[in-house]
Amino acid sequence: MSARLELTPEVLGHIDRLRGELVTLHAELVRYGLVVWTGGNVSARVPGADLFLIKPSGVSYDDLTPESMVLCTLDGEAVDPSRSPSSDTGSHAYVYRHMPEVAGQVHTHSTYACAWAARAEEIPCVLTAMADEFGGPIPLGPFALIGGEDIGRGVVETLTGHRSKAVIMQNHGTFTIGKDAKSAVKAAVMCEDVARSVHMARALGECVPIPQEAIDSLYDRYQNVYGQRPSSSTDQEVTA
Repeated sequence: MSARLELTPEVLGHIDRLRGELVTLHAELVRYGLVVWTGGNVSARVPGADLFLIKPSGVSYDDLTPESMVLCTLDGEAVDPSRSPSSDTGSHAYVYRHMPEVAGQVHTHSTYACAWAARAEEIPCVLTAMADEFGGPIPLGPFALIGGEDIGRGVVETLTGHRSKAVIMQNHGTFTIGKDAKSAVKAAVMCEDVARSVHMARALGECVPIPQEAIDSLYDRYQNVYGQRPSSSTDQEVTA
């Protein structure tokens, strides 16, 4: 770590925790078949600092370790220049600078999502799972070259004001955002799942859209009601 960068013990603790989490989350991309070879990446914003961690460039998923995750500034510069971060680092940095609510990002070239990207089509909201997770269609982002900030700019322009946590970038693949890295990974998994299902449905014939009022209701239920609620202190009291 650069000697010029002074970090508090709390921030250093966050960095150590996130390094381990990112190794686990990259393994989830492999487990769900979202990546091949060394393509794809997960990043996580460091709480309390203008920094994020991201996968190193060109490193096999089997070889990833907590120490191999590259710490970067929000300008996309590696804190330790001896290790090269992902080629998508500039775009991740752009998203973090312009979407402060985002604390995790994922990029994959998953098969069915890429098929939609190659067709330059958004994925229409024709499944309740899409309404639940994405609140509508998964939008199409613009074509952009890899290596700078252009992809990040397209992600921000497409997802700002949109309920979807995923965008299909034209001729490229999926980019997802989340409140943390785990939620961004979940969005990537769900994006590929619905991309596959809708692709297969389209092969059989015309898909039937879900009415907007039903989409709104499904999204609200899934985001605000579904799952377990945190236990209150009164719930935990043992009565005689």
